Amino acid sequence: MATVVSSQSEAIAPVPIEKLVRGLRKLSEDDFIGISGTLRYLTANPVDSESLQPYLFWNHQHYTRNLIDKTELYELLAICWEVGMGSSIHNHKDQNCWMAAPIGRLAVQNYRVISEDLAARRCNIVPTDLVEITSARPVAVDPLNPVHDVRNLREWNQRAVSLHVYSRPFNSCIVYSCEQGSCGEIGLNYASMYGKMV
Repeated sequence: MATVVSSQSEAIAPVPIEKLVRGLRKLSEDDFIGISGTLRYLTANPVDSESLQPYLFWNHQHYTRNLIDKTELYELLAICWEVGMGSSIHNHKDQNCWMAAPIGRLAVQNYRVISEDLAARRCNIVPTDLVEITSARPVAVDPLNPVHDVRNLREWNQRAVSLHVYSRPFNSCIVYSCEQGSCGEIGLNYASMYGKMV
């Protein structure tokens, strides 16, 4: 069972990040409740990588979460991935998520939750499908199966940047370990906000 819905498109001229933000701010609440409206918008508006430069901050130890825009309905982040970096297996606190990769490419490994007991910090999850994100191929996380990780594979040998739209904004998530069968809640922080280091 696939947990990421994707949309394929032909080459489209990239837009500056400021134009993407203006369009996101015009989307309706319904676009963020379902996944197809925002996915269509991201597919039709691939972001020009040069316009992202003021928002990109790198760390050789860990990926960075860089806030570009935030409203009551959504937050837009640029996440910077050095070669070989990956996220923990995680969910999005029952919020919708869309991802695009204006720089490089990323792999999203999806998981199905067989069981989860947060109080006991125990879970059983199994990997399902693997999806690749590029600038021309954004994806939407399936709200029914939202557990996944994101990886900048070492063999690709290039930095990557992903744009993430979350609706609504959230500041914590559940992380999972396949090997240990454990899970727990962690807080989320920004490395930068609106182009300034936190």
